[in-house]
Amino acid sequence: MATAIGAAEHAARDREWWRGAVFYHIYPRSFRDTNADGIGDLKGIVDGLDYIASLGVDAIWISPFFTSPMDDFGYDVADYCGIDPSFGTFADFDRIIEKAHGLGLKVIIDQVWSHTSDQHAWFQESRADRANPKADWYVWADAKPDGSPPSNWQSVFGGSAWQWDGPRKQYYLHNFLTSQPDLNVHNPAVQDALLDVAQFWLDRGVDGFRLDALNFTMHDPALRDNPPSGLPMEQVTRPFDMQHKVYNQSHADIPQFLERVRALLDRYPGRFTVAEVGGPEPLAEMKAFTAGGKRLDSAYNFDFLYAGRLTAPLVRQSLAQWDGTPGEGWPSWAFSNHDAPRAVTRWSQNVSPDQMGRLMLLLLLALRGNAFLYQGEELGLPQGQVAFEDLQDPEAIANWPHTLGRDGARTPMPWEASAPHAGFTAGDVAWLRLDKAHAALAVDRQAHDPASMLAYTRRLLAQRRTLPALADGDIRLLDAPDGLVAFVRTGEAGDVLCVFNLSDEPVVWSPGNNFGKAVIVADEGAVGSMHDIPGTLAPYTGFWAIAADRAG
Repeated sequence: MATAIGAAEHAARDREWWRGAVFYHIYPRSFRDTNADGIGDLKGIVDGLDYIASLGVDAIWISPFFTSPMDDFGYDVADYCGIDPSFGTFADFDRIIEKAHGLGLKVIIDQVWSHTSDQHAWFQESRADRANPKADWYVWADAKPDGSPPSNWQSVFGGSAWQWDGPRKQYYLHNFLTSQPDLNVHNPAVQDALLDVAQFWLDRGVDGFRLDALNFTMHDPALRDNPPSGLPMEQVTRPFDMQHKVYNQSHADIPQFLERVRALLDRYPGRFTVAEVGGPEPLAEMKAFTAGGKRLDSAYNFDFLYAGRLTAPLVRQSLAQWDGTPGEGWPSWAFSNHDAPRAVTRWSQNVSPDQMGRLMLLLLLALRGNAFLYQGEELGLPQGQVAFEDLQDPEAIANWPHTLGRDGARTPMPWEASAPHAGFTAGDVAWLRLDKAHAALAVDRQAHDPASMLAYTRRLLAQRRTLPALADGDIRLLDAPDGLVAFVRTGEAGDVLCVFNLSDEPVVWSPGNNFGKAVIVADEGAVGSMHDIPGTLAPYTGFWAIAADRAG
């Protein structure tokens, strides 16, 4: 009986390998270039997998590499089942799957289902006339009697979300660039086509999907105007900010489509889905998208991705939203990604970037949920400095100089400090100019330095593996002073106390009877050097601790 139970538990763990996993997010265009054209490619990912595995992560997430005109650098897909030649071939992708799995890494990829490129064959057919088989595959609407757009909806990148199209003599919806028309995912035929795409990649061996901009997949068919947000102008960078996005996104029928997605995924055991859910109040959608074990597995939002400061109230509020209520999904967390300015720059106002980088990682790996580590975070890379004339990101160009834009988070990965372009490419020019300050933080410079951020990352991830409660244990928030976050991750193999002073003042605090006598096993300065908990926590410091009797 014991053996049978053990086997069942092992099988369940294998099916849910993702619960508490650490994902390494690869932005392929900037990861590694192997053919000297200045653009990162799939072979570069193959070459970098040994390095990624050496960090101690569980999986990789690869941003889009599909056929695309690259108006939005891959998030404008022209063929969901094609690989853009700038990234390589299917043989290269198959090699990623084979090598990653051989190294014990799972592979998830992006699915961009809210919109396509206007170069996609579906859109080319849809725009031809109003009677073709795909006429209703995109969101089309007649002009108002005065010729103006059908509603007041605004695009993320600025200006009306409606674009007039001559062949159809109608407007089409684009929540992003004009070259990114929105799919009509209300249409069952469109849903069928998207599920076929998912099955194509599942059959190719991927372990799951990150669903981009998921709450943009369905709109209000009545095309009602959005109400004004009332934001003061000093908080506005684009017209999009001036509306409550009530009707152009977040339709109540999205979860029904996700149940169809889940039914497909359930035919492929051990696969994982995570949704990106943006917006000022995303929690209800995140819960709906992951509810009851019959939709998606997980979701993450922008709680931390655009936060100007890392504060105790922000962390406590975010954690309290996911308390393990029966039927609740599993959260995921990211501090940085390809869309957001790097957190180490955003959060280092009162502390050195090196200390903040370590504190961020210590916190991220302690949160209840999955952790997404963006390429370069393990090196402590700050936001890259990109001059206006070097910008590539259409959003950054449109909103200059009011936002940091996305290019500074997408600058090439530095591999060799003394090589041209820090070893990212052997070509003359990189697609995006490298910040020279990043060369000093290159992989080869840090790889053999035991005091480096890279070494710290590896040690911390290794330590986390010895503490199962940090992967999938429950969480209990503790009472603490205003600037402090304290919680216990609980598990059968032992509890872990996690404490972080996110203020710029020392804080006197003790776990008291909440945890008994404990010793620190990791802090933002060292890992594996056990010592007693201090009575006063210095500003911007934190630790993981275990019961003293376990440490012996």
